[in-house]
Amino acid sequence: MPTKTLHFPSPRHLSSLYGNREENLPYAEKVLGVMLVTRDDWLRIDGNAAMIATAEALFTFLDKARAQGVIIRTPDFHRIADAFGRGKGAELETLLQSPLVITTNRKTIVPKTLGQKLYLQSMLAHPVVFGIGPAGTGKTYLAMAAAVNALLKNQVERVILTRPAVEAGESLGFLPGDLREKILPYLRPLYDALHDMLEPEDVAQLTEKGVIEIAPLAYMRGRTLANAFIILDEAQNTTPEQMMMFLTRLGEDSRMVVTGDITQIDLPRSKSSGLLEVRHILAGIPGIDFHTFSSGDIVRHPLVAKIIEAYDAYRNPMAPAPDREEGR
Repeated sequence: MPTKTLHFPSPRHLSSLYGNREENLPYAEKVLGVMLVTRDDWLRIDGNAAMIATAEALFTFLDKARAQGVIIRTPDFHRIADAFGRGKGAELETLLQSPLVITTNRKTIVPKTLGQKLYLQSMLAHPVVFGIGPAGTGKTYLAMAAAVNALLKNQVERVILTRPAVEAGESLGFLPGDLREKILPYLRPLYDALHDMLEPEDVAQLTEKGVIEIAPLAYMRGRTLANAFIILDEAQNTTPEQMMMFLTRLGEDSRMVVTGDITQIDLPRSKSSGLLEVRHILAGIPGIDFHTFSSGDIVRHPLVAKIIEAYDAYRNPMAPAPDREEGR
C-alpha cells in the first residue's frame, strides 16, 4: 500500500493542526479514505495515491492556515476535512492567497471560510454591503471587526451600531424598567461583540464620547450619518419603510453594512420584511453589494449547520435533501 510521511517542527505543532484532539484523526480517515498514524512530530498517511495526495493537501492547507493565525478547533477541522473529502480543497486554498486579516486591540480576526473572506473583501470595496445568511456565519461579528478596524485606522470618525427593537413578538411596553433597561437586551449582542475586540475601559470611554454609538433603529430617523461606519443588525426585522429610512441616512465618507437572516423574521404577520424586499429594489446599483452566506460558512458547532438544513428541508419539502454523509 502506498504511504507518505509528513514531518512538522514539533509534536505540539502537529497536534494543533487537528485541534489537539486525537479523535479528529479517525474523522479525517473516514472522510478521506486513508489511514493516519502520528507519533512525535510526524504523520504517516496510508492509502491509494489519489487519497494520499488529498490528505497531504489537507494537512498542508492546515499548516499554512496555522501560519496565518487561524486557530484550528474541532468544528473547523471537521469542516475543512469535509471540504477536501468532497474535492473542494482548491476553493479553500483561495483563502490563503492574499491573506486578509482584521486587527483590533484585543485580537486578530482571520476569515475561516471562503464566504467570510469574500464578505470582508466586499466590505472593503463597497460603501453599502448586505450580509444575508443563517445564524453562526459571522455576519455581524465580521462587520463589527471591520468597523472597529476602520475606527482604529482613522478611516472613519465613529462607529454606529443599531438594531430594530423587535424580538420574538415581544413589545417593549410590556417589559419591566425604564426605556434604557427595556432596550438594552436587544442591543446586548452588539455590546458582547464589541467587548471581544476592545478593552472594556476603551468601550466605555468611546461610548461616553459618542465615538461608538449603540442605539435602536428608531433613533436613526432624521439624521445624516457622515464619516461613520454604520451597521444595521437583525435587518430581517425591519419594515420596508424602516429599511428605506436607514439606508437614506448614509452621509459623506460613510460605509454601511446591513446583516440579517431571512429565516428568522419576528415581525407580525401583517408586516413584510424590508430585507426581503431590498434586494429586488437595489440589485445592480454600483457601490451596493449583496453577499449571501450558506450553511457551509457556519463557524459554530457542526450541528448548527445540520439543524438549519433540517429546518430548511421541513419548510421546503420539495427541495433536495442535504447530504448527511458529507456533513452538509
